[in-house]
Amino acid sequence: MLVQLAIRDIVLIDRLVLDFAPGLSVLTGETGAGKSILLDAFALALGGRGDGSLVRHGETQGQVTAVFSVPPQHPARALLAEHDISDDGDVILRRVQFADGRTRALVNDQPVGVQALRRIGETLVEIHGQHDDRAMTDASAHRALLDAFAGAESEARRTAALFAALKAAREALSEHRERIEQAAKEADFLRHAVAELEKLSVDVGEEETLAKRRQAMMNAEKVVSEINETHQLVGGSGSPVSAFASAMRRLERRAAQAPELINPSLAALAAAIDAVETAGTVLEDALRAAEFDPRELERIEERLFAIRGAARKYNVLADDIPALATRFADELAAIDAGEAQSTKLEREVVEAEALFLRAAQALSEKRRAAAASLEAQVQTELPPLKLERARFIVQVDSDTTLRGPDGFDRVEFHVQTNPGTRPGPMMKVASGGELSRFMLALKVQLADRGSAPTLVFDEIDTGVGGAVADAIGARLARLAERVQVLSVTHAPQVAAKASRHYLIAKEAADAERVATRVSALADEPRREEIARMLAGAVVTDEARAAARTLLAAGSSRAV
Repeated sequence: MLVQLAIRDIVLIDRLVLDFAPGLSVLTGETGAGKSILLDAFALALGGRGDGSLVRHGETQGQVTAVFSVPPQHPARALLAEHDISDDGDVILRRVQFADGRTRALVNDQPVGVQALRRIGETLVEIHGQHDDRAMTDASAHRALLDAFAGAESEARRTAALFAALKAAREALSEHRERIEQAAKEADFLRHAVAELEKLSVDVGEEETLAKRRQAMMNAEKVVSEINETHQLVGGSGSPVSAFASAMRRLERRAAQAPELINPSLAALAAAIDAVETAGTVLEDALRAAEFDPRELERIEERLFAIRGAARKYNVLADDIPALATRFADELAAIDAGEAQSTKLEREVVEAEALFLRAAQALSEKRRAAAASLEAQVQTELPPLKLERARFIVQVDSDTTLRGPDGFDRVEFHVQTNPGTRPGPMMKVASGGELSRFMLALKVQLADRGSAPTLVFDEIDTGVGGAVADAIGARLARLAERVQVLSVTHAPQVAAKASRHYLIAKEAADAERVATRVSALADEPRREEIARMLAGAVVTDEARAAARTLLAAGSSRAV
């Protein structure tokens, strides 16, 4: 429920903090005192449309804060979790309105989008009036209200889940059929491509390996003659090794005569022979490495030509050919296996549809039973509201060909205002005053099912008086036993039924400006305000006596 409403610098309101409690609270005051401003400010905090003109003249911004006490399992807390908003206690909705038209929304002091603020606000408060355009007169919401009255929310959720499963099964079948149809159109191409690519049997990285081998072989062909000539110079008939060996033998025969001269030379010649022989070995290795079969080069070039040709033909990289071959093979296999898979998916659709239809039919039957009960219960509320000749009708139209997450029922609240007239949608047939009374009769029956915890009624008693106003007050008081009710009223009979009474009035804020003030009325001031509502501008003793009688007869205590 709403526990506090704080408003700052909104139109005629400079500073205002109101504390609220359970039960029925009424707000009264003379025309122009600021009742509409108060509701506009409240609606702004709930995600209503912003407007720079709402900011008090001379200020750059205004602000409205609404604090709610919410039970742990309330839908608002699920929305807080959905938007990653801290949830440690009260739910605090805040809206800052700037004079240039911009607004800022916060929930529990965390910035949020206006849509998120509005979604949360809708779970906490319903504002109703003669020109209300929200859930009670919105046909799209009537089905949910009937489900709540019937206690069929779990069945409705199961039906929605089964419809989602049916939709998914149908989509899977449709997608499979599209794949099969497309693949069948290309079956001949696929068969040729699969045969060609399987025969080619390309490996990932094969093109690069072949290209490197081909380049190495071509490079070897260019240098092998030079390597061979060098090898002949070092290790062939022109090799200096034999000459070095002959020289060493001659020097060795003279070594005893002059060892200090001969031995270093012998060592140098031995090293030279080793170096020449090492060079010969290296050159021989190079010649062996450069050896290749010309037919191998030819085979490599043919293989590269085939691989690159396939890549160009299928417009892929050479390394992507194996994956392409696999995909083509899968598509071809899908054509062959498609009929069996289609049969399986068709069976799943039939099974999902049967489950959905059984759940939707059971839900429809429960709705129809609840519709008759709701009609009867609302009908009992109409005579005291001076609608004794009217009928309330819950129209449930079923069409099993029009299936959706809510089943196959269309639910709409209809009314017949007078015998002999044609019933029709409540919003179109009922006048403003009648609409508000139909709405009140409905809320009395739906308050603890499908209702927000705080209901605001904006002058729904306009145009009625006496017994009808008293009946409206009595029903608001009954509503307030189950939900918190705030009512802006001009009817003293309604005001007398409240447990709390707030007076809205304009006072001078300074020498040049006025401001809207709201005060909670105690016993005597409350009697005086109800007397004013009865008498008008001049409060008479008779009006005061009538006010005391109304308060004494009221079912709610005064504050």
